This record gives sequence, C-alpha cells and structure tokens, in this order.
Amino acid sequence: MSTRQKFIIALEKNLLTVAIAILIFLMYAPLIIYWYQGWLNKSISVEHEYFSHGIIGLPFAGYIAWTNRQKWQNLANVFHPLGAVLLGIAGVWYISAIPDLINLSLIIMLVGICLWFKGMPGLKLMGMPLLFILLASPNNIPYLIEPYALPLQKFIAGIAGFILIQLQMNVTIDQIYLYVGGKIVEVAPHCVGLKMLFTSLYFSLMLLYWNGAIGSRIQTTFLLVSAVLLSVSANILRNTVLTIFHGTGQDEAFHWLHDGWGGDMYSACILLLLIIIMKWVDNYLTSSLDFPNESDI
Repeated sequence: MSTRQKFIIALEKNLLTVAIAILIFLMYAPLIIYWYQGWLNKSISVEHEYFSHGIIGLPFAGYIAWTNRQKWQNLANVFHPLGAVLLGIAGVWYISAIPDLINLSLIIMLVGICLWFKGMPGLKLMGMPLLFILLASPNNIPYLIEPYALPLQKFIAGIAGFILIQLQMNVTIDQIYLYVGGKIVEVAPHCVGLKMLFTSLYFSLMLLYWNGAIGSRIQTTFLLVSAVLLSVSANILRNTVLTIFHGTGQDEAFHWLHDGWGGDMYSACILLLLIIIMKWVDNYLTSSLDFPNESDI
C-alpha cells in the first residue's frame, strides 16, 4: 500500500476530527494572530499585554498536544454530556461582543471537544496543554488584581529609595513616590512587576514540565518560589535604575529600559536565570535531599 493510499485511509477514518480542526482553525486563527500582533508590537491593551508569555506558551501547548496524539487515539471514544454544554457556552461567548469572553471561548471550546470525544480521560490527557492555553488567554484579571498591589508598590518604592540613599543620592520617599533631582517617579501599579511575575511563573511551569519535574512537590515549590523572589528582586533593581535615569535627566536611557528593547532584554535575562536555577535543581537539590518524586509514590 502506497503512502498516498495510507494517507487517504487515515483521512477517511478521522474525517470528523479533521473537519472540526479546520473549523476551529478558521474561527480562532484571526484571534490568535491578533494576540500575537498585540504582544509583539505592544499594541494590545495593558492588561492583555500581561499575557505576552503566550508567544512561547501557545506553541509549547501545541507541541505537547501533538506528542500526545497517539495516546489520544488509543483512548476509548467516551462522550461526556458536559462537553456539549461547554461547546454551547463557547459558541455563545465567541459571538458575543465582550473581548474577554471571546478570548476565553477558545479554552472552553477545547475543553468541550476533549469531553465530547474522549470524556474525562481525554481531558486528563490534555490537561497540561489546556492549562498553558488557559494561562495565556488574555483577560482582565490583572486589572482586578492591581488595586491590591499598593503594599507592593510601597515596598518597592521604599527599597529603591533605600538603595539610592546608599548611593549618596538626594532622594525623598513619599508612599509610592520617589523625588530625585527635583523630579518625581511614581511606582505605579503597572510598574510593580506583575507582568514579569506572571511570565516567570508561566515559564517556570514550562521548565518543570519539560524536565519531567512537574510531579515533584520539592522541585515545583522551589522553582516557583525562586521565580517569585527573582521577579520581585529584579523589579526593585529595575525601578531603582529607572529612578536614577529619570532623576538625572537621562530620558533616552529611561525610555530604553522602561518601554524599549532594554525592557525585553531585562525580561530575557530573568528567564535565563530561571533556566539556570532549574538546571541547578536537577543537578544538586534533588540529589542532595534524596526525596522520592511524588509521581513515583
């Protein structure tokens, strides 16, 4: 049997699956393209830009789903009624005029399809790629979190001010404001590092899955805590440097680090440090503690 004949037979057996895949592609390709254009060009809303980790997260989710394709095919075809409900909800959300509902309809649609075709076993198999898609779907959760960021704003302003004082700079700290050289710098809600925090935690989950450590409570906890501490520390340093640039009149350098490619380089360095920490965890932490992996218990 030729390769062409095998392809035709496989296509006929999976005609419904192929048709659904084409339909989803036609429905959501423009939306995903819009996400990527907004993330790459920073033209999307501020809250939705917090999900720019989807640039690498969505292809990673697709890769996981592709590697699980044989396991998916081996699962029995089991219909779960919740799948039909979720598909209906996804359809209603998709045609709504509310951006967040349109964005979240993708993950609802995919969960519904898993339950429709393979029931709970299929949902469990595709749990991780679905989680990565969910965490990369733009929504207004950051907008809801920001009002509670005031204590973190004050903390960052206080530490940044303390560092500047040690550098013999004339600085005044007032709540979330820093006065340097007659100029004021505000540690605004968007400047507390929530975007980098989300990205660091998301990237840490990717590293844990890639290294097969997602089932280890020790490795998972250590890396996620490290991501939080690293993100907060790096953001304090970034705000300190931004205050120096603004207070000393170095406007070009300020914009380079604040909203230019310098900020992207800063983010890339944090992610690189997370890779190094993950490598250290693999090589030293687990072996030194010699605890069993929870997935092996």
